[in-house]
Amino acid sequence: MQALRRALRSPWAHLVIAFLVFGLVQAVCIKVFSVPSGSMQTTLEVGDRILVDRTAGWFGRQPQRGDVIVFTTDDDWETATTATPAWKAVIKGTLGAFGYGPGNAHHLVKRVIATGGDTVSCCDAEGHLQVNGEALDEPYVYDDLPFTAGVLDCDTTPRSRRCLPEITVPEGSLLVLGDHRSVSSDSVIACRGLTDADPAADGCARFADERDVVGHVVAIAWPLPRLSGAP
Repeated sequence: MQALRRALRSPWAHLVIAFLVFGLVQAVCIKVFSVPSGSMQTTLEVGDRILVDRTAGWFGRQPQRGDVIVFTTDDDWETATTATPAWKAVIKGTLGAFGYGPGNAHHLVKRVIATGGDTVSCCDAEGHLQVNGEALDEPYVYDDLPFTAGVLDCDTTPRSRRCLPEITVPEGSLLVLGDHRSVSSDSVIACRGLTDADPAADGCARFADERDVVGHVVAIAWPLPRLSGAP
């Protein structure tokens, strides 16, 4: 017993305990992520360290419209990546299991626009995105795709790439977009510029599965000049 007490008083023991406690907090409560791309500018900048609340699902809170979420995908929606060497995959997987780093899964940050059962379309006469027929007020959108009524809209040729066919979100799924619309590879990237009559419009959208949501962003923690609450 005395030997155990001496061991626990060791600075190395304190370091190991701190490592495990911090890892536990990240694994089950608050996870730190680094923003990988500019698809959420200017809400989130490349390299921002964000805090993601992982506990909401415990209390039955489902992602809501407007939430900025982190979710996993089987493939990388943003860019093609090269294969990770086996030794790096082992290290990343081990650290990820303890809450350190992203692990081996692809993690993306996007904004929830619509949830299961919602219908999304674009655009109305002013170029607004619509959910269930209602135009959205989106002050967070940066550098949207060009749209000028009567010049480049959903009835002109060529058609504005802001325009979308009508998309119904399956139950248990989320339609997610980046705030930097003109560069974001998101749920509707393959649907842009299509009409309801286009054969490619059927099944053009891809969705985030609610079960793959890690949590919603509650704060920007770093760099300090950008420290703020939920975006």
